[in-house]
Amino acid sequence: MNVMSKPATPTTTDNMTGAHVLAAALSRHGVKEIFGQSIPSALFLAAPDYGIRQIGYRTENAGAAMADAFARVSGKVSVVTAQNGPAATLLVPGLAEALKASIPIVAIVQDVSRRFTDKNAFQELDHFALFGGVAKWVRRVADPARIDDYVDMAFAVAATGRPGPVVLLVPLDVLDERPDIDPEAPRRDARLGTFPLDRTVADPARIAEAASLIAKAKRPLVIAGGGVHASQAAAEVEALQALGLPVATTVMGKGAVDETNPLSLGVVGYFMAPRGRSSHLRELVTEADVVLLIGNRTNQNGTDSWSLYPKDATFIHLDIDGGEIGRNYEALRLAGDAKLTVAALTQALRGEDLSAITGGRKALEDKIAAGRAAHQDDMKRLVDLDASPVRPERLMADLDSVLTPDSIVVADASYSSIWVANFLTARRAGQRFITPRGIAGLGWGLPYALGAKTARPDAPVVCLTGDGGFGHVWSEMETARRMKLPVVVIVLNNQILGYQKHAELSLFGNFTDVCDFEAVDHAAIARAVGCRGVRVEKPEEFLGVLVEALAADTLTVIDVVTDERAHPPITSFQGKEALDY
Repeated sequence: MNVMSKPATPTTTDNMTGAHVLAAALSRHGVKEIFGQSIPSALFLAAPDYGIRQIGYRTENAGAAMADAFARVSGKVSVVTAQNGPAATLLVPGLAEALKASIPIVAIVQDVSRRFTDKNAFQELDHFALFGGVAKWVRRVADPARIDDYVDMAFAVAATGRPGPVVLLVPLDVLDERPDIDPEAPRRDARLGTFPLDRTVADPARIAEAASLIAKAKRPLVIAGGGVHASQAAAEVEALQALGLPVATTVMGKGAVDETNPLSLGVVGYFMAPRGRSSHLRELVTEADVVLLIGNRTNQNGTDSWSLYPKDATFIHLDIDGGEIGRNYEALRLAGDAKLTVAALTQALRGEDLSAITGGRKALEDKIAAGRAAHQDDMKRLVDLDASPVRPERLMADLDSVLTPDSIVVADASYSSIWVANFLTARRAGQRFITPRGIAGLGWGLPYALGAKTARPDAPVVCLTGDGGFGHVWSEMETARRMKLPVVVIVLNNQILGYQKHAELSLFGNFTDVCDFEAVDHAAIARAVGCRGVRVEKPEEFLGVLVEALAADTLTVIDVVTDERAHPPITSFQGKEALDY
């Protein structure tokens, strides 16, 4: 990690500017890293005095993604900064992802000086309108004496209820001015930098009703979403599963349970076609009579366009956001924090007659085992793992063979997220697989890896991305080198926008011109930046290169020439002859 060039000696009260007050407030909330470029300069010049390190991104959109992954992995509210105007606009995609995925971020945006407001100052923009649709809360600090108040509000809003991003606008002159602080005013000592900040438990009467429904069910099923990770409730879900309940997850929920557990179905959703790991377990979802949804948005992909979940089942929906409960499936409402409420539900179940669940456990485990075995047979029959150009399934098998329970895997959007979710194995409850599934935009992979590595520098971090997504963020390789963040980036180089081309072929029998790329050597780009870069063209070359990359002390790009016809087992692609080109 970079060593701070300044000693951690806070400025004396008499010399404190607004920037020092802001840095001190952030430090009070446990902030040790800020993702930002040079502006707000005054803040970054003050920050080292308060033990805060700057992680200097190259582009704001990547910086927001870094902050997102940092929060997911660390359990801390992250902080990202930007200048007003065009830089601020580049935060929007990352904050939109965080809003939909319920990730707490405090974005600090330097604004024009107060005396220049509404005078067409340089890069002046209506930031309230800009961020209104991608943040829980947007405020401007008008008085440097109120900085502590607004910072506390920002962290509290970001971390309470359904977590999400907030934006704090700080005019340039507020950072430079010495605040006139009333010495009689109460001192703020709150520490609000972790989440969930305030845990709540669902209504005990409804928990008891849910326990009774589950105990009496003939075919109960739990489907865990990303809210399990946000609540740090993996241990509680694991204890619930130990009672004999089968557990499936969404893509964002992957890792909520150990996928080697005999009662784990894996990820269910829109990629349960042949080759899908859970393809032979579909009826355990479609024929369930009681379904417990935990931190699950019941979105389109997770429900296979709302066709997967059983129409006649009784649903129990646990979520911190009451607005999500029953959005797409009417349900018994359990509004509360997943960690506390799952623990309470498990305790209530222990007081119920669970003979139906325990009596059917062996048969259920056998059915899941048979489904897993059938999937392995499908893989041998349907995929040539020794083919060249390389099949992504081969890369995932080799990667899966070296992952440990402490490994962190991040993925870009599109196919990369599906390859990771479907073909890698969570080996412990709580293992992290970070995927951009809030709005699923391209370009998140590499910055996610850097944010995750910042949060857990001792953990191996592997990023899977396609050449389309990687092209968005090549410049952040220099960030990895400069900030000493050694991660492994696997680029699926098939010279196409895979999902786009295959979806167009599936829908229209033809594809638009921009789906095809010219050949690019991403390994050479990595070497030009001063990182490691290795080109892989044969499947047998990959594993050795991967092992070396995991041991390296710098970012390594493994550029793999992959089969452009390879696509994940997406249900809507089944039977489409146009994909057999």
